[in-house]
Amino acid sequence: MTLYPLALRLAGRRVLVVGGGAVATRRIPALLEVGAEVVVVSPDLTPALRDRAGAGRLRWIPRRFEPADLDGAWLVHVAVDDPVAAAAVSAAAAERRIFCVRADDREAATAWTPAVARHGPLTVAVLGGGDPRRAVALRDAIRTGLTEGTLPGTGPKPTAGSGTAAPGLAGPDGRPAPAAPAAPGPAGRRIGTVALVGAGPGDPELITVRGRRLLAEADVVVADRLVPGLLLDELRPEVELVDATKIPHGPAATQEEINRILVERALAGAAVVRLKGGDPYVFGRGGEELLACAAAGIPVTVVPGVSSPIAAPAAAGIPVTHRGVAHEFTVVSGHLPPDHPDSLVDWAALARLRGTLVVLMGLHNLAAIAAALRAHGRPPETPAAVVQEGTTGAQRVLRSTLATVADEAPAAGMRPPAVVVVGPVVDVLAGAAGPLAVPSSG
Repeated sequence: MTLYPLALRLAGRRVLVVGGGAVATRRIPALLEVGAEVVVVSPDLTPALRDRAGAGRLRWIPRRFEPADLDGAWLVHVAVDDPVAAAAVSAAAAERRIFCVRADDREAATAWTPAVARHGPLTVAVLGGGDPRRAVALRDAIRTGLTEGTLPGTGPKPTAGSGTAAPGLAGPDGRPAPAAPAAPGPAGRRIGTVALVGAGPGDPELITVRGRRLLAEADVVVADRLVPGLLLDELRPEVELVDATKIPHGPAATQEEINRILVERALAGAAVVRLKGGDPYVFGRGGEELLACAAAGIPVTVVPGVSSPIAAPAAAGIPVTHRGVAHEFTVVSGHLPPDHPDSLVDWAALARLRGTLVVLMGLHNLAAIAAALRAHGRPPETPAAVVQEGTTGAQRVLRSTLATVADEAPAAGMRPPAVVVVGPVVDVLAGAAGPLAVPSSG
């Protein structure tokens, strides 16, 4: 088949997505990234998509598809596994001359989504002639060349007997070579591996090189809602995506169930990546997952990630330390109010410190936290800031004081995920000329 390559400018234009499962979870972030007006028609959504709908980033119509849903659409993505339902959507799109992407049947589609590599302002799209694995392998080789500043495919070669391949180089079946040979399991069975990978604070370019390589090698990815959506869009088509989203004060997959999935898939021989926002061990419960895998005899690799307590303030022009201003910074969880019997935070001790205090998951309890700090001696005029969705294109920053931040944050519409910063460093760079940070994507 001969294809005509084309780049679409979808900002402000309606794109219909039919289906709210794992495929839609992978595809929608790229549409949101380019500013499309995304409408999802589906009786149900994954928790990650529900979170985006609740934040107003997409419109959700909670029912089955009707032909009138295509009115005003420029493009439609069919993300359902029912071939009859998918055919009905593509037939209605054809009648209206709207291009249709089919996740279930590429040959029945009128448009294909390429394998995409993003490198700063550069976007490379690869079509593999109908073979997604070939497209992904070539895409990864190109990305490696861009990252290393070399021509595609000329990166470092594996050492003899190492069982590894350079990032982006594919094996004979078109898939990236595995990170390491599988370990022997019970009764001689080969078991897989688990990698706990920190995805960074939100910008997909802030994942580590090693983390990205392990994603390219994964058979199964278990992802939270705070991971950059564009990373999921880059997974190979055959990768199993497990949505382990945990929405604050909403539906959640239990940690025990996540542990079970990691162990079960690895014992079946899969290369499993547990993809977590920020760093796996900074309020990420990565330690519990490692212990569960270790008890089952599964080898675990831990890949640290750029953590939001430092990255989000930095992206907002707030250094957590500064010469002559702050010689220390403390990171605490605010998911429990200061008076909660299960809280392990010594708020009285924190109030006596002179350095920077960074609070994660504290927006819901911000009023109680600010009151406790003031009650234990932190001056009410202490500068405070809230950084929402730091390092992403949706980043917002509110600068305030300890006395007023709890009232001003909800009035300004600030919502999770957000980092709260308390201390003089909030104002250190506030008067600097020019942009202090330019989020690249989210």
